[in-house]
Amino acid sequence: MKPARISKVISDSIASEIGFEIGDAIVSINGITPRDLIDYQFLCSDEYLELEVIGKYGKNHMVEIEKDYDENIGLEFETALFDGLIQCNNKCPFCFIDQQPEGKRETLYLKDDDYRLSFLYGSYLTLTNLSTKEWTRIEQMRLSPLYVSVHATEPDIRIKLLKNQRAGEIKKNLAWFQEKRLQVHAQVVVCPNINDNQHLETTLEDLFSFHKGEIPAVISAAVVPVGLTKFRPQKDELIPVTREKAKEVIKQVQQLQAKFREKSGSTFAWLADEWFLIAQEDLPPESHYEDYPQIGNGVGSIRQFIKDFQTIANDNLPSKICEPKSFSWIVGNAVETAFQPLVNRLNEVENLDVNLVALNSDYWGQEITVTGLLTGQDLLAKLPQKPLAKKVLLPSVMLKHDEQKFLDDVTVKDLEKSLDIEIIPVNGIKELINELC
Repeated sequence: MKPARISKVISDSIASEIGFEIGDAIVSINGITPRDLIDYQFLCSDEYLELEVIGKYGKNHMVEIEKDYDENIGLEFETALFDGLIQCNNKCPFCFIDQQPEGKRETLYLKDDDYRLSFLYGSYLTLTNLSTKEWTRIEQMRLSPLYVSVHATEPDIRIKLLKNQRAGEIKKNLAWFQEKRLQVHAQVVVCPNINDNQHLETTLEDLFSFHKGEIPAVISAAVVPVGLTKFRPQKDELIPVTREKAKEVIKQVQQLQAKFREKSGSTFAWLADEWFLIAQEDLPPESHYEDYPQIGNGVGSIRQFIKDFQTIANDNLPSKICEPKSFSWIVGNAVETAFQPLVNRLNEVENLDVNLVALNSDYWGQEITVTGLLTGQDLLAKLPQKPLAKKVLLPSVMLKHDEQKFLDDVTVKDLEKSLDIEIIPVNGIKELINELC
């Protein structure tokens, strides 16, 4: 197990006052070696801490800290998992990791199926690779809610999808969460002709059967269309979701939603925004999404973005800017129709001209593409054919979180040099509006 290497020391914190530095590493806390960020947070909740530390130059020393209970000492780490990632042991044909070309950066091929990342960050896991020790830890540390990729509750269908015999135990797994008074958010990726139609209804009905009592085991379910790329394995039995299939699934799930609302007061099962984009239907109103329990799955994310945009624009957009400015705003064509009213609002500002450039991804072989999957090669190929301003706004969701690099390893600098434009990555609505005005 590697020591927990520090990547940031928060200013004006206990750690900053003591003199911790980036590159230092924590070996143990009160004699216990933390496996991950969960252990670290639990162990550091005490009022008295004795930390064994390896300095960035390799020297071991002890640090004693007295503080208030639950007070944060002010450290962040290179990774949340000090003992390494628990990887997936399934062979799902729709796995995005296996639908990528070879030869890219190593981190793009890591198959996360780690319950700790599910608890900390809301990533989805399948529950097929947990040992008795890990199940016990989930119970003892009350790691809830977790986010579970269910896909199907019928054992034979789920085994077929995950290519793993343990996948058939999903209802038994959910019963365990119910017994332990722990909770999950569920996900169902719909693959036409495999887990759709009656299988989808059975799955959602089964999941809803765990949505009862004071602490429902299944809090919510998201229904997501399978996403396919041209790099996926051959003979995988998968077919893309067509407009007709999207309309069919929307109608089917909406009928179940009405039933679930009548029985529980909650919609419970939510359709990802992509269904409506593929079907070319209007998104549900904002009131439909309750408290956005599945926004991480793209359920209501467009509605929330539009709402946040309107609020921030009303507070921050001037009626006029001093000098004429022109920008192009790059997005995936999946959101083109939904975002056009936002562009119209921006263009109400005198002297400001913004044009929306909506693209699909030929790199992935997709006719409809979400913004985060556009690659540098897509932009290099498509932008020269578009009416383009000299300043281009680029949502940072397209880029590696700590580097200005796309999924295909093309960099922002590569793009600027090739297209002779200025590219401005923007993270969120406030950055977008600040850059414009």
